[in-house]
Amino acid sequence: MDAKALHISPQAAEPIYRQIAEQLRRLVSAGQLQAGDALPSVREVASAHAINPMTVSRAYSQLEAEGVLVRLRGKGMAVAAGNAGSDSLKHRMQLAEPLLQELARHSHELELPADRVLARLQQLLEKEST
Repeated sequence: MDAKALHISPQAAEPIYRQIAEQLRRLVSAGQLQAGDALPSVREVASAHAINPMTVSRAYSQLEAEGVLVRLRGKGMAVAAGNAGSDSLKHRMQLAEPLLQELARHSHELELPADRVLARLQQLLEKEST
């Protein structure tokens, strides 16, 4: 995994360490990161995104405490065995549910037509899959 593969939005309300942790949880849950896959070092992520290394370290430590990641002495962090790709579609949908609810709320507040929102979401999903 490349450090730049993470999408970090400094202006977002969600703290950066949570953005990192949530993205890594989703990647592991979907099987895009497999057991044993090495993660970029704290310094690599911090440098690639111009953020404080302690922020990255906090995200990695939280995921280690949850058993998602494992620390390999002298090699950094890797995906823990038994995590990658083991989550059901239902569980992965539950991970996306808060974002979908937020999108629905924002769309309603902006009085956007559902068909236009769904069409744009479809475009974005297709763009991400390429």
